[in-house]
Amino acid sequence: MPLTILDKVAVLSMKDGVTPAFATALGQSFERFGFAMVRDHGLDPGLVGQGWALAKAFFALPEAVKGRYIVAGGAGQRGYTPFGREIAKDATTTDLKEFWHVGRDLAEGHDCAARMPANLWPPEIVGFQPVFQQLFGEFDHVGSALLSAIALHLSLRPDWFGGAVRDGNSILRLLHYPPVAPDAPGIRAGAHEDINLITLLLGAEEAGLELLDRGSGRWLPVSPPEGALVVNVGDMLQRLTNHRLPSTTHRVCNPPPDRRGHSRYSMPFFLHLRPDFLIETLPGCIDDAHPDRYPRPITADDYLMERLREIGLLK
Repeated sequence: MPLTILDKVAVLSMKDGVTPAFATALGQSFERFGFAMVRDHGLDPGLVGQGWALAKAFFALPEAVKGRYIVAGGAGQRGYTPFGREIAKDATTTDLKEFWHVGRDLAEGHDCAARMPANLWPPEIVGFQPVFQQLFGEFDHVGSALLSAIALHLSLRPDWFGGAVRDGNSILRLLHYPPVAPDAPGIRAGAHEDINLITLLLGAEEAGLELLDRGSGRWLPVSPPEGALVVNVGDMLQRLTNHRLPSTTHRVCNPPPDRRGHSRYSMPFFLHLRPDFLIETLPGCIDDAHPDRYPRPITADDYLMERLREIGLLK
């Protein structure tokens, strides 16, 4: 049975799949915190281990080599984004991180290809492409199961999100936060909300991730069991549900002095809608007490472009 503790972020098990009890516990944790932690999710631990090793090998390459994979004008959607490029909305200093993006592989001539560029693969790192293609697929599968649970919680068909995310513009991000200098301005990741539908995050066992609790106004550490996913609501799902499921502000703090000489790695999967999906408030999330906050719908791609400009990745 999933463990539901409503005075803190729930730790849930997917061992028995998406049951009504799991859907209820996940939805309650999302409504309260915008976050949940999920173990027994089915990601292959051996494959995840290979992914960590390959990510670390890539980030250890010389800057000149990594720089070959910066896509000019690509808004960081594929390939490499160097240190100090991304900035949280309304922040004054850039985040202390670098990252690589893997997207969905589409068939030639696919109708979404104009909005979803092809992947890049660094030949310097043997095995990079097959491992991360497989990991992308596994994250996509787990994400679909979690969306089924969300649909049940919202009294929708379990497969309601299936068409909405089929061939969606999801991204697997490989994140490296280098060691932090004592006088470094800013923090590893400034306070922000995610753009997408839901985020599935591996690597939060290393301290630093915090969420802003709306109830108390305090920053709460998010400390999952080893190997568990941290799952959070993104702005697209918040908008779709008229804020019934809130996209919660979170950040990654700088480490304490005894950990400042160590890198931090994480692997978030940003599950996105199809670019042409129209984000329109769900009727079941509108009533007299909760009028529609978003009477004018917007496509997922237009919304994404707006947000990429806000965080400095699109000029």
